[in-house]
Amino acid sequence: MLVKLVGDESRAQRPAREEVLSRLLEVLLIEALRCTTGTSASPGLVLGLADIRIANAIRAIHERPAHAWTVAELSQEAALSRSAFFERFNRTVGLPPMAYLLAWRMALAKQLLKQSPVRIADVAEHVGYNSASTFSVAFSRHVGTPPSEYASTQGGKHAAVTEPGG
Repeated sequence: MLVKLVGDESRAQRPAREEVLSRLLEVLLIEALRCTTGTSASPGLVLGLADIRIANAIRAIHERPAHAWTVAELSQEAALSRSAFFERFNRTVGLPPMAYLLAWRMALAKQLLKQSPVRIADVAEHVGYNSASTFSVAFSRHVGTPPSEYASTQGGKHAAVTEPGG
């Protein structure tokens, strides 16, 4: 539901669009944190958000999850050198920037897959993958189950795999 609202709002050209998106992304972040297993993710993210420079990079990731982020681009968002950014992000958040990006994309994908109906190819595109098959491999590796199976067991009963042979 939240992911759909974020998508709808990002496509619309309504007044206060950026403010609404910002608030929706904050709520989505809280929901993603609730869904994570273990307690190590929350304190790391809280520390990251408390660091204004790292928070700028995290905010950019959350606002544009499908963007082909690089450490260099994220370091620019944080106004730090690449090495300083990488070290500081890793220390405050508890994992490297690209690992955080992957975790965020997979959290979004899980939310989208719980919705019904949803196509795997649409989820893949929304979270930054150029193909459903590449997304399926990454999702399976990260979550431990293929996206179509996850969708059917988590509520997205109308999910359709659009990759060849799927």
